[in-house]
Amino acid sequence: MKKPINRVGQLAALSLASALAGFTSSSQATVDGITGANHNFVACQFNIPTPDGDSVPMWGYGVDDGDAVCQEGQYPGPTLIVNEGDTVNITLRNNLPVDTSIVFPGQTSSTTTTGSKGLITQEVTADGATTVIYTFEATHPGTFMYESGSNPALQTEMGLLGAIIVRPTGFDSTPVTIVDPTLGSIEKANAAQTAYGGAGTHYDYEYLFLLSEMDPEIHKRYALGQFQNVDNTNYHEVLWFINGRNFPNTLSQAGDPTFPHQPYNSIPETRPGEKVLIRLIGGSRHAHPFHTHGANAQVIAQDGRLLESTPGSGPDVGRSDYTILTYSGQTYDAIFQWTGKDNGWDIYGPAAGDALAGVPPHTCGVADDTLNNKTGVSGSDGYHDTTWEWCADHDVAAPVFLPATQDMTFGGFFSGSQFIGTLQALPPGEGGLNPTGAYLYAWHSHNEKELVNNDVFPGGMFTALFVHPYPTFIQR
Repeated sequence: MKKPINRVGQLAALSLASALAGFTSSSQATVDGITGANHNFVACQFNIPTPDGDSVPMWGYGVDDGDAVCQEGQYPGPTLIVNEGDTVNITLRNNLPVDTSIVFPGQTSSTTTTGSKGLITQEVTADGATTVIYTFEATHPGTFMYESGSNPALQTEMGLLGAIIVRPTGFDSTPVTIVDPTLGSIEKANAAQTAYGGAGTHYDYEYLFLLSEMDPEIHKRYALGQFQNVDNTNYHEVLWFINGRNFPNTLSQAGDPTFPHQPYNSIPETRPGEKVLIRLIGGSRHAHPFHTHGANAQVIAQDGRLLESTPGSGPDVGRSDYTILTYSGQTYDAIFQWTGKDNGWDIYGPAAGDALAGVPPHTCGVADDTLNNKTGVSGSDGYHDTTWEWCADHDVAAPVFLPATQDMTFGGFFSGSQFIGTLQALPPGEGGLNPTGAYLYAWHSHNEKELVNNDVFPGGMFTALFVHPYPTFIQR
């Protein structure tokens, strides 16, 4: 019997190939967004593509260019990056067929008296004739969200939400350069690059993961004006998103023109020993368990409040976990650090492997910690100061050998070696998507059904962490 053609599966495969073909190792290792305290927003209608071959009608906020053609909407809305103490003003214009608004949970906010009085806040009417100015005080550093305050159960589902990042007083992201006697000049994070301004919140790179789900049937009914036919009791989500994209589109670069209304990056990158600040937002109605392979993450804050026992103590009541359960409307900040400690073998390979990885042969465990100040005290902590190789494993060979190439199946990100930074020969047409020889770890929802696009696996809330070798440059 002739096997039927799986068109959806073909589309997913083509989408994956397209996304991977555009991948490079230079994604933005900071959160994309807009800075400043005064912005003009507009609420627009648009469509987004999904890897199951669908096109879903959306509503979303965007930065208003004043044009009568409303093309600025994005999913999620623009990330607001502001400073502690700022008074932020958002002037909203409405191009939707319904009244809408913005609220800022966790902030002290107010509005002008224009528009119409809604149940929660002043609303911008659907006639497009008025605007409303929304104001909030950024009194606390941390990760927050904003969303529609008008029928939020439906309007947030339609895409009217976004993230807020409040930088602490004294924040400084200017990178510094250290000089390692073996590796030369290496760019590192400023000591004042912190999430909350104090001890235990310093980080090297930061990434935002706004998690959401979607029932496309609701969106299509809204697009047809069938508001009366939307029944939330029959809600059935089939799409799951990180920063407004489903896998494999999550592996495309920030600002990829293929996704004009889904601009944000969700590819985390780091180097051994460096600290990644994970900013998680539960952006929709259901809880999502976000799983970080490679190491536990230390949760340091929730809902924009540091998990500390007393002011100034740092996140001493934080928790270490391999899966962070994100609830609707809540935010979480966590620090992730991959070191390769106790691997049982040298991650860079024996002495010959060092050269292949671009790491000159080096001693390990004899220098102090003055370069990175990892422990805060002088003396060996068991790691090489710059490469973060676990010195007990220095020059220790891997306990197994890879099979011969004819006995292996290759993925696009396989470097040909089990050592970080090492590129070995591969058959023609194989590999090529991992030019630094990075280690890859899946970061994804731990709820199995959230790893599909409309029942097609793989998809949904899935991305990958790239652990690059030194001295790979990661754009900050």
